[in-house]
Amino acid sequence: MSAGDAHRQGALYAQGEPAQALHRRAFLRSALAVGIGLTGLPRLTAQAAGQDAGSRAPPRPDGGAKSFELEEAAISDLADGMRSGQWTSRALTEMYFARIESVDRSGPSLRSVIELNPDAVSIAGELDRERKEKGPRGPLHGVPILIKDNIDTADRMATTAGSLALVGAKSRRDAFLVERLRAAGAVILGKTNLSEWANIRSNRSTSGWSGRGGLTRNPYALDRNTSGSSSGSGAAVAANLCAAAIGTETDGSIVSPSSVNGIVGLKPTVGRVSRSGVIPISHSQDTAGPMARTVRDAAILLDAMAGEDPRDSATLAAREAKADSLLAGGAALFDPKGLAGARIGVVRKSFGFLDAVDRVMEGALDVLKREGAVLVDPANIETAAKLGEHELTVLLYELKADLNAYLATLGDSAPVRSLREVIEFNERHRAEEMPYFGQEYFIQAEAKGSLESREYIDALATCRRLLRADGINAVMDGNSLDALVAPTEGPAWVTDFVNGDHFLGGSSTLAAVAGYPSITVPAGFVFGLPVGISFFGRAWSEPKLIRLAYAFEQATRARKTPRFLATADFGK
Repeated sequence: MSAGDAHRQGALYAQGEPAQALHRRAFLRSALAVGIGLTGLPRLTAQAAGQDAGSRAPPRPDGGAKSFELEEAAISDLADGMRSGQWTSRALTEMYFARIESVDRSGPSLRSVIELNPDAVSIAGELDRERKEKGPRGPLHGVPILIKDNIDTADRMATTAGSLALVGAKSRRDAFLVERLRAAGAVILGKTNLSEWANIRSNRSTSGWSGRGGLTRNPYALDRNTSGSSSGSGAAVAANLCAAAIGTETDGSIVSPSSVNGIVGLKPTVGRVSRSGVIPISHSQDTAGPMARTVRDAAILLDAMAGEDPRDSATLAAREAKADSLLAGGAALFDPKGLAGARIGVVRKSFGFLDAVDRVMEGALDVLKREGAVLVDPANIETAAKLGEHELTVLLYELKADLNAYLATLGDSAPVRSLREVIEFNERHRAEEMPYFGQEYFIQAEAKGSLESREYIDALATCRRLLRADGINAVMDGNSLDALVAPTEGPAWVTDFVNGDHFLGGSSTLAAVAGYPSITVPAGFVFGLPVGISFFGRAWSEPKLIRLAYAFEQATRARKTPRFLATADFGK
């Protein structure tokens, strides 16, 4: 699904040994591309009249990007504007299309959007008529969002995971999460670029690059990486190309690009959001989740996406766990004083990989204490150091089984029908598909046996024991904790096609391997580059994590809009 960044080197967790474990970027590391993707962008010029919503910061034109009326608009701002008649959904859709034209295709040229939905404007118009006749369906009615290009849509858009191997394949039905979003009234603007195949192809990859979409650039410093694998979703949300976006994660692929692009990213408990219709890596760790500019928007989006799906048995666990609607808590979920009395463990062994990040984190911990949280420091997950290669073993086995099963659903339209055929396609089209890095992990996965193999069964059991019962559960239960916190990861590195990604450290693997929820929130900056803090905890604890993250967000308001600078701001 979206692991590619699961990459995050076991270092992410290899507590105290910042770069020694898995490195899932290190672990799970074009004319044709543009022709299939961005050349389809309509040249839209229609603008809607209206005033900036009062809750938004004024537009800040920097770095060659033009002022934008919808800059930093929250979902509630857009809903209020449509309710008052200030905007229509059609006008909002056209405004975001124009923003994509000016920032993604030209100007800073982020290349975060791989394809636009040719039916988006007409869909928005239909939703406007429905609003007028029946009223809104809910908070997402008419709100334009983007989704990652590994999520199926049964429309005129492609689903390719950024790979030329899947160009021409037709999805037979929407992914379940897309069905849910459409039912909620969201307008799917288009699809975002990603680290190809969700960054599971190579251990030497450059995040944010795909054969179909090219390289996505970081809006805070254009020479810096977006991380991945939900690279385009992160950059697009940060640059105000949409109201919010959907990413996917196996290990780090939502929280990492959210952190380095200065936005909120929420990786749910595995099973809260269906994976049916999402190009897979690992059924043990894959999940989709929201990427937004605020905690509240992420919660609204997740609430709409979540639901029980007969096609994904993991979603049945939500009912068994009595995991109610995220928004059922109402005002209590979005309480600025929500940190008061919370017991929060500090995973110190995920610190120490960069002094500047540690300084940002110490400031964040001071805020938590000031807002009334009780810190248990340290609260390390000692068992994480024993994870070794077990996570990679699980992912390689499941990649082969799960991807083969997904490709079989595409029927006769599929140019490739197995992992082996994808490997062969890449070899035949090496110049387009492998100009910078290879497919080491694909080859290793193809060599694996079935999910009946003892190596796989033992590795999966070890992963779950180390990060669930003996890991997060044990530490939280032993210290009566509400959540754990750690730096999400470091600031964005300079994109380097020669050597690949330069990941220093982080914390995503802890929640990812456990299958537990995690939310990253902007915490500060290092030379103008965003750094996030992650709140994570037990399975199905999203409401509690959202409450804590929201209170932190309100106390710090650390997010700043990107300036599209050529490089990092070394004056700060």
